[in-house]
Amino acid sequence: MSEAEFLASYDPRAFPPVAVTVDVVALTIRDARLHVLLVRRGAPPHEGAWALPGGFVQPDEDLPTAAARELAEETGLDTRPGRAAAMDRVHLEQLASYGAPERDPRMRVVSVAYLAFAPQLPDPAAGSDAAAAAWVPVDALGLPEQADPDRPVRQLPGTSRRLAFDHARIVVDGLDRARAKLEYTPLATRFVGDEFTISELRGVYQTVWGVELHAGNFHRKVLSVPGFLESVGATTERGGPRGGPRSRIYRAGDARLLHPALLRPAREEEVR
Repeated sequence: MSEAEFLASYDPRAFPPVAVTVDVVALTIRDARLHVLLVRRGAPPHEGAWALPGGFVQPDEDLPTAAARELAEETGLDTRPGRAAAMDRVHLEQLASYGAPERDPRMRVVSVAYLAFAPQLPDPAAGSDAAAAAWVPVDALGLPEQADPDRPVRQLPGTSRRLAFDHARIVVDGLDRARAKLEYTPLATRFVGDEFTISELRGVYQTVWGVELHAGNFHRKVLSVPGFLESVGATTERGGPRGGPRSRIYRAGDARLLHPALLRPAREEEVR
């Protein structure tokens, strides 16, 4: 039998139906706190619960396009490749796939999750299938710092924004990926503007990692990484809040990986 004959007689209805969705863990920093974008579901299942922005992949879409569309619907930011200069400030990468048989009560649904982060993402506007949308502080979700990969992620009792489906697991996995990416890549610079001070960059690391960093040690470490930062040859107009010298201004360099890596304090102790 030729391939053409095989395809002509092939019946996809002979197999159980499986749907594919995308979910987006979108992170940004507001008021020195790490926030994640959530939507309140406006229809069953889990009507009224909070969830990650996401939806079914359309027949004519590939996965990255579907993820960018879902992010754009909730933020008003056109993140589709080649459509807007704002895309240059948004990092979007595939996180993981989630396919437990009973994760969605409607049918067998496999979700491909994406991680997105950028500075100063706009206030969200709920899409057509959501009742509300909001940037929510990650530390208000009652999520564990570390989770057993073989067990469901449970939010702490009393948490007001209960997450639908397995989205608590997806958020925890997204946070873990983001924290790791800041160790080995220059993606922390995506949380600040095109030009920034080392103090502003340190604030990103402190917020995402959830730890205090020694200012002098951090300054020395980031400048010792080849290609991480590039001086613009200028300084801030004023000194710090307590006076003192003006801060030098930097932009992201051309490095794609950080060597040596900027390890989190706890990880640094593990490596020694």
